[in-house]
Amino acid sequence: MPPSLPPTLRQRRLGAELRKLRERAGLSSTAAAARFGFQQARMSMIEAGRHAVSADRVRAMARSYACADDAFTDALADMTGGRTRGWWDEYREYLPASFADLAELEHHAHGVRVGLVIHIPGLLQTLDHARAVIREAPLQLRAYEVEHRLSHRMKRQAVLHGSSPLPYTAIIHEAALRMQFGGSATVRGQLEHLIAMSELANVAIRVIPFGRGAFPGTGQSIDYVCGPVPQLDTVQLDVAWGCQFIDAEAELARYGAVVEQMEASALDLTESRDFIHGLLRSM
Repeated sequence: MPPSLPPTLRQRRLGAELRKLRERAGLSSTAAAARFGFQQARMSMIEAGRHAVSADRVRAMARSYACADDAFTDALADMTGGRTRGWWDEYREYLPASFADLAELEHHAHGVRVGLVIHIPGLLQTLDHARAVIREAPLQLRAYEVEHRLSHRMKRQAVLHGSSPLPYTAIIHEAALRMQFGGSATVRGQLEHLIAMSELANVAIRVIPFGRGAFPGTGQSIDYVCGPVPQLDTVQLDVAWGCQFIDAEAELARYGAVVEQMEASALDLTESRDFIHGLLRSM
């Protein structure tokens, strides 16, 4: 028998939320397993995201744990079933697992808000800009590793297009717009692409100019990914080894507040578009 695949971020999140519900109900995993007629080991596997669970089972668990939030229960039920392969799974052999998890997270997201100071958001990067950024990664990447990451990043951008495009807000500091990744021609192409993307109904681009002075945040790139209900929101942070995912309630509130404060410091949509046009004219 081939080894089982490790659980995806989505599977782990479902298991973690079921564990939280059980703990809030004051039940041990052994006691909860007994309620549902299976062994404690199976309960542990479910809560680790390593054992598939049906929507009916999730609803039964929520009732048993006295969860009165029907919207939350419905959202959990929608996350059930066996592992469904997406295009991102073909990259698990070549890239850190968190890259595939990020693409899966974006695929199922109900909205994304990002705040960046030094970099253009990955979903808004041109091919040339993305290649220049990836080549400057802290890790010394071989040519084929650069191409794998580049291909993965370009495929992620599909969520912004199609029949049900992802609602996407990008708050970008002027510093990121002025970074000379790839040289002047690449910078010009990137700015032109941002203007074109800002015309899409689902994409909002807000610029924080240098003149706005200090603004909240540490300068770290923040992706705030909205789930079907607020309890299933996720924050994604870029780290040297890939992506870090955060779903603790207090941390979600903290990072959500930072993104909101960054947005409050930014120009409005029209002013932001005019600002990028001005940068292009000055080149």
